[in-house]
Amino acid sequence: MDFQEFKKAVMAAAQARGLEAYELYYQTAEETSIGTFRKELNEFSANLSGGVCFRCIVNGKMGYASTQILSETEAARVVEQAMEGASVLESEEEVFLGEGGQTYETCTPAPCSILPTEEMIAMALKTQDILYATDEAVVDGTVTEVFSGKNTIAICNSKGLDLSYSCNMAGLVSMAVVKGEDEMADAYDLALGDLAAADLTEFAAKVVKKAKDKLGADVAPTGSYPVIFSPSAMTDLLATFSSVFSAKNAQKGLSMLKDKEGQMVASSVVTLIDDPFYEKSLMPMPFDAEGSPTHKKEVIAAGKLETLLHNLETAHKAGVQTTGNASKAGYDAPVAIRPFTMYLAPGELTEEELLEKVGNGVYINALGGLHAGANQISGDFSLQSGGFLVEGGKKTTPVKSFTVAGNFFRLLENIALVANNLKVGNPSNITAFGAPTVMVEGLSVAGK
Repeated sequence: MDFQEFKKAVMAAAQARGLEAYELYYQTAEETSIGTFRKELNEFSANLSGGVCFRCIVNGKMGYASTQILSETEAARVVEQAMEGASVLESEEEVFLGEGGQTYETCTPAPCSILPTEEMIAMALKTQDILYATDEAVVDGTVTEVFSGKNTIAICNSKGLDLSYSCNMAGLVSMAVVKGEDEMADAYDLALGDLAAADLTEFAAKVVKKAKDKLGADVAPTGSYPVIFSPSAMTDLLATFSSVFSAKNAQKGLSMLKDKEGQMVASSVVTLIDDPFYEKSLMPMPFDAEGSPTHKKEVIAAGKLETLLHNLETAHKAGVQTTGNASKAGYDAPVAIRPFTMYLAPGELTEEELLEKVGNGVYINALGGLHAGANQISGDFSLQSGGFLVEGGKKTTPVKSFTVAGNFFRLLENIALVANNLKVGNPSNITAFGAPTVMVEGLSVAGK
């Protein structure tokens, strides 16, 4: 039984039980992955994952049931199980389903061709060959993975919603291991999108250079001085603390941004955007996990908090419209809140110009311990870091094994310079984060 047949069976079962408010959510992911070690193929996987979740409202309570089996029997079972679940709930919170008849923007995914398996294998092996040939410092431990797949989401409900969307995703990721005189270092990079057009030589050279740049690193000196975060490091920080922009967390008292809409919460050079239609996104989304239309929004505009991210429940509590940010971590997960493509808007300076303005400081391009060393509620962080000293406006000596400490909310207030080199990282589900190089004042560095 395919999804369309299963949908009809579920709706028939729901109507037979007298349900007036119900929803069926469908999500699948097809993925093929090729992995190499040394110059040989060492991993191959082809997976199809996903399923359906049925939700219904009974006496003001929302019941859930899910399955991976699409059959007549399962259609009746999920309806029965969801109704039973709703009958035993004690929550007093209001529950909602999306309305049909709304207007949605047209999505245009970034180009992304899915290569045949044979070509994926050839690309992985060729990239490995190029990595080893790029520099004699490259040693075993160097790996490459090529992956591709298709994601599909569909929602229908008793209020007239009947939506579906699917798109392709593909990527190439390599980690190069290099050896110096008495040490080793590694680095990785990722290319997403149209792999058929990827320049493998340029990609390999970039990965190897990132690894070699770490050789000969010393420990950064202790002090409080300007810190420059690379796009990848700032992206990691933004992703780690993104939950502070959730209205649900704010309403629960789990975000310091509670009741801060309309107030300055960051430096005037900071504009934070959530864009479901970001031009380079492999999975732009016209609707969220509740079927609400999505739209581009400035969460922070020139330092002022314009909005938190809402779903139907939090928007109702706040007396505002949903921002279309309902999200499900998987087909059987509860409705939560997540951004789509959230990024710091780029400035006008090149990274080189930003470094020249800073003069002296530390450039961080690697952060570790992001889960253990960061408190998403208070905003405090203390993270293992690596990067370069900045002297005379240039990156000079590589540095490692030092700690950068501060507070994410204060960090937003103390961003003084923003470069124009915006980069968006690897998406997880339908969410990705991005940032350009930024300079932050007032952070503490603990090294030697």
